[in-house]
Amino acid sequence: MILPAEVVHPDDPVGIGVLLLAGSSGRIDHGRAELLARHGATVRPLRWFGGPGLQPGPYEVPLELFADALDLLALECDRLAVIGTSFGAEAALLIAADDVRITATVAFAPTSVVWGGWDGDRETSHWTRAGHPVPYVPLVRDAWPTEQPPAFRDLYAASLAAHPAEVDEASLPVEKIRGELILVAGGDDQVWPSVDFAGRIARRRHDHDLETTVISHPTAGHRTVLPGEPIVRGGQTMLRGGTPGADAELGRRAWQHLTAALNLR
Repeated sequence: MILPAEVVHPDDPVGIGVLLLAGSSGRIDHGRAELLARHGATVRPLRWFGGPGLQPGPYEVPLELFADALDLLALECDRLAVIGTSFGAEAALLIAADDVRITATVAFAPTSVVWGGWDGDRETSHWTRAGHPVPYVPLVRDAWPTEQPPAFRDLYAASLAAHPAEVDEASLPVEKIRGELILVAGGDDQVWPSVDFAGRIARRRHDHDLETTVISHPTAGHRTVLPGEPIVRGGQTMLRGGTPGADAELGRRAWQHLTAALNLR
C-alpha cells in the first residue's frame, strides 16, 4: 500500500512515533509535524486521500493504510500515538480502537460517529475495513447549507437527529481505545458540533470507567493553533468559526496535555 509521506525525524528523539492526519483538505500537515519533531517526536504526516494510488476523495479509504503507516513507525519507535483533525480525528479514533500498540490518541475537532462521503452521486462510508464499508451516518441532503461560504454545523446536527438507528451502529467504539485520549474542541466550530461530539465520546468512555481529557474554548473554531505552529490556510471554502486569539488559546490549553501524554520535551 502506498504511504505518500516522509517521516520527520527529531534531532533528539524521545521514543514516540506519531501518525499525523489532517482533515478534509487532504493535505500533509507539515507545520504540525515539524513542531512535534522539534519536541522529540518521530512523525509521519500522512496524506490519506487525493494522491497517487489513493482514493480521490475522503470516501472508502482503507483503514489498512493507517495500520501500514504505524507498522513502519513501530520499526524505529518504542511507543506509538495518533493525532488527527476533523475527518482525520475520525480516522484516529477508529485506528486507536483497533490497534493495541497506540499509547496516546489526540483528536482535534472530533466526531463521535463515522460519516458518509461522496463518490460522485453515491454516498458511502469514509472508511473501509478489509474491503467492506464501515457503518456510517448519512447526511440529510435537504439540510445542506445554501449560504456562501457554507457552515455545515447544522447539517451534521440534523443528520444525527434524522438517523438514530445509524447513529447507534456508526458510533465510534471509543471504549476500546487504550492509553490516554485527549479531545480538543472549539465551542464556535461551524463545521460540525465538535464540543457536543467530544461530550458524547467522554460519556461513552465514562460508562466503561475510562478517563478522557476534554479541552475546549467557547469561542474557538474548527482549527486549533498550537504554540509555535503556522496558521493553516486553504482547504475547502467554508465557515470554520473561531477567532485567531481563541484558536491560539485553545492550542495553548491543549499543548500542555499533548506534550505530557506524548512525553515530549
